[in-house]
Amino acid sequence: MATTRDIKRRIESVRNTRKITRAMELVASAKMRHAQENIESLRPYATAMRRLMAQAARQSGGVAGEPLLEERPTEGTAVVVAITGDRGLAGAFNVNIVRQAFGVADDLRAQGFTDVEFTTVGKKGAGTIAFRGMSIDRSFQGFSVEPTFADAEQVTEHLVRRFTSGDVNRVVIVYNAFKSVLEQSVSTEQLLPVERVVVFDEDGDGDEDAHELRSGVAIFEPDAEEFLGKLLPDFLDTTIYRALLESAAAELAARRTAMRNATDNAGVLIDDLTLAMNRARQAAITQEILEVVAGADALQ
Repeated sequence: MATTRDIKRRIESVRNTRKITRAMELVASAKMRHAQENIESLRPYATAMRRLMAQAARQSGGVAGEPLLEERPTEGTAVVVAITGDRGLAGAFNVNIVRQAFGVADDLRAQGFTDVEFTTVGKKGAGTIAFRGMSIDRSFQGFSVEPTFADAEQVTEHLVRRFTSGDVNRVVIVYNAFKSVLEQSVSTEQLLPVERVVVFDEDGDGDEDAHELRSGVAIFEPDAEEFLGKLLPDFLDTTIYRALLESAAAELAARRTAMRNATDNAGVLIDDLTLAMNRARQAAITQEILEVVAGADALQ
């Protein structure tokens, strides 16, 4: 049975751990607010870009000849981009992404792709995928919580280069979309080739004024087709940047929740240990009283 001194040491250890988890929760909360602001700032820009792209695509009369829109056969090599975190202590955040990435890879193989490679963003995803013996094309690390647009451009440049060179026929990204502080959902999105539904905005995400989009009131200089060709790389940069921001906010929210749960559990454990220590102290006092009474009886 543990002594009172042993239980005191455990209580002090748990209290120190609770201080750490509480501090990590506060840091994650502060950074999460900043990440939410970044997402909200990007959304109007992304919506306007998608609206312009849809207008240019409709006025150009088609998208033939654009290499980033070229439909490829379901064969050869496909790339799955897994966007995870650089650190742990975020619950099942990284595990869910890697599990979904493996599922997407299996689906691509079932479609006919003979080789599926991984491009990882984040140290945790790279470590898990490498441990499983999967092929990693390239790994980007060091900016999972505070990504910049330059980081997104670096990732996009690598993926576009592989696609336009003909090495890769399909690129799919997997990331955690930020819904709210308590809700994050794993999302899968085809990046390359850019799908027709995205170019023409057929799902209406950027269609705030349907009449304006279909009437083609915008005048492009140079022509709409050339404008579309110049806009597509920026659209891909924005898509990757949005995924990085969503993942950063989701990671911080998951870490905040995990650290709050750890802090609460530490408090429950301290209460249980305190109760055990009081019982041990009471048992020790009772034993001492019994020994004194027994000694007094022996002297009579």
